[in-house]
Amino acid sequence: MKTRLIASIALGAAVVLGTTGCNILAPQATTIDYSASDGVNVPADSGPLHIRNAMIVANDDGTTGNFVAAVVNDTTEPLTLRLEVGEGSSAVRSSVNVLANRTLSLGDLADGVQPLRLDDIDAVPGSTVPVYFQSGDGQGALIQVPVLDGALEYLAPLAPSPEPSFSVTPLPATPSATPTASPTPAS
Repeated sequence: MKTRLIASIALGAAVVLGTTGCNILAPQATTIDYSASDGVNVPADSGPLHIRNAMIVANDDGTTGNFVAAVVNDTTEPLTLRLEVGEGSSAVRSSVNVLANRTLSLGDLADGVQPLRLDDIDAVPGSTVPVYFQSGDGQGALIQVPVLDGALEYLAPLAPSPEPSFSVTPLPATPSATPTASPTPAS
């Protein structure tokens, strides 16, 4: 009788272990951090500023783009986020100041905050671009940031607008007035 009881317990333990053993060996997908949106989150080693949902919305040829992200400063000091888009000597450098205990949402057009315009970049929509993020005394982080275009309705307002081009339109020539002598009245 005891043998049957021990066999039943062993069989039950084997079934429980066999059906739940995957959780022991495999990582749980819900514990893996990932960016759940179009952009990417920047790891904490970039500095004290937290960068969330970073992306570049570029024009069709990829020469101009708007950097869009939420930059969170949960410190008591104003901080500067430094960006380098691209690599080497052709990298485009820019910076953004963020007040203490504030979140700056670059591209939040409802609040009147424009995205950060980046000119002369090589960022074709559908690709990723290396962007170096650094703030405060952090060591910085190099992240591949996705490049999107304004094809989707919610991204269209974030797409870069063309620079206004100034052209000089010549005015039509007017005949030059030549002075003529007027007769003087006789006195």
